Amino acid sequence: MTAHPPPNPSSPRRRARRGSGEQLHGKILDAAKQLLAETGRAEAMSIRAVADVVGVTSPSIYLHFADKDSLVQAVVADLFGELGERLGGGTPGEPPLDKLCRQGTAYIMFALESPEHYRLATMSASTEIGKVDLVLQTTAFAHFHQTITECMDAGIFAKGDPTPVALDLWAAAHGIASLLIAKPYLPWGDVTEAADRVMRATAMGLSISEYLGADATPADFVGWRASLPPR
Repeated sequence: MTAHPPPNPSSPRRRARRGSGEQLHGKILDAAKQLLAETGRAEAMSIRAVADVVGVTSPSIYLHFADKDSLVQAVVADLFGELGERLGGGTPGEPPLDKLCRQGTAYIMFALESPEHYRLATMSASTEIGKVDLVLQTTAFAHFHQTITECMDAGIFAKGDPTPVALDLWAAAHGIASLLIAKPYLPWGDVTEAADRVMRATAMGLSISEYLGADATPADFVGWRASLPPR
């Protein structure tokens, strides 16, 4: 039998196949998502645990993410990227207010499908970059901005900065999503219908509030409502 010489430790390391780095990056994100869904808390997830799920060493994780906070932020960004894809769809020629309500309902249903991830993405300090929440930089928020702008162009909302309207709508969507997750036993009825009802009431209520004026009081609304013909 011919003896083979031992490997030369000084020989160059074989280069990884093209695309293997991207594949490992994706596997790390998937493993982190899995662990975060199981634990429900970023504090309970460790780099070592992620490495064990992926089947690599901890230093391999650090080649892709500087620390655990960076990994958690990447998971959150990836989740909101998925949400952005959902919000970006729709029917050509869809009325802007209908589109806005549909997007709000889609946001709520996304939260219900991944409650642990949603809690992390919206209720954790680790999602902050400076003083601006990570979600404000996502395509999902950009879709809300665009649809609100379309509503402004259609005269549904007063023209101006879409951000305050987006935040008001987000507050309503987040509120009902959080309640549906935390209190599922309450008599909500069909959750999709409940989500859609809240988003329609909020969007239409904002439009009416702007129509009546920034200083309008509940009494002003009651007077305006009384002036309308009976249903």
